[in-house]
Amino acid sequence: MNKIQNPYATALDGLVINDPVSAFFDFCRQREKIRLKRESGAPYPWTDDPIFQQGRFLNIFREDDRGSKAILSFAKDLENDLPMLIHSLFFARWCNRSETLNRISSDMLLHPEKLIQTLKTFDPWCNINAYPVESIYWNGMQHSRLDAATALFRDIKESLAKIIIESKGDVIKATHSINSLFKMQNNFPIFMAIIDLAWFRPDIINPSSDVPTGIGAVAYLDRLQKYLELENHQETCNKMIELQKKYWPEAKREFKPIDIEYLSCECRKYHSYINGTKLFEGKNIFQPSKTS
Repeated sequence: MNKIQNPYATALDGLVINDPVSAFFDFCRQREKIRLKRESGAPYPWTDDPIFQQGRFLNIFREDDRGSKAILSFAKDLENDLPMLIHSLFFARWCNRSETLNRISSDMLLHPEKLIQTLKTFDPWCNINAYPVESIYWNGMQHSRLDAATALFRDIKESLAKIIIESKGDVIKATHSINSLFKMQNNFPIFMAIIDLAWFRPDIINPSSDVPTGIGAVAYLDRLQKYLELENHQETCNKMIELQKKYWPEAKREFKPIDIEYLSCECRKYHSYINGTKLFEGKNIFQPSKTS
């Protein structure tokens, strides 16, 4: 669990969700129908739901999102060079902006000076309010986001690879081990870089590993955990995977723990609009001419 104050902790306070399990799978079915209609070329709006019409949401399956597609393309063909693959994935999650990853190549990571000059020509980072990335520590020295992304990860990629290999496929263990050195209050970027590794090297990180809970997913996972009378979020994620067979057997693939965590964040977002704790304003507003 992250040490920072969770800005989304009270987002669902006071809202009655009688059956959060059914609500979760209803959300999934509706959002996936929107993706399929949109990709078929059907005109906007792709739903009668006013929240889906106005708000921005990620797709149900991570691999369908533009950010994931950018990461998969950015790190492609690096499977046989584990340190370089890890270097690329950590850079990608420190950056977390598809437009940046689409403008550079992973080869540029080996040339920090050139990389820095390129990044200075545009805004390379994602929305820092929605996705904060702090300075980190390594061997007692503090490194800024830019320094870590452009130089430090190149220098420590072998060390990171060793730590991750020693986790024996466990995402939570790998995240905690690295953050014991990085000392981040919000370990989410580490967690995401490690789970992304499962796409490329499932022998190193198990795609079905339990995952830590990001701050955005806590409020909804708490609802699911209480409703299902379980002990923790990891048990809850695994129970939801089991329940997928009942509630959404026609889904294109079986969920993994990362999917339940990720979608709990999206469900929290959706129900925050219902609860009035999230408003349709600024970057929250969906623009039909843009990718959701």
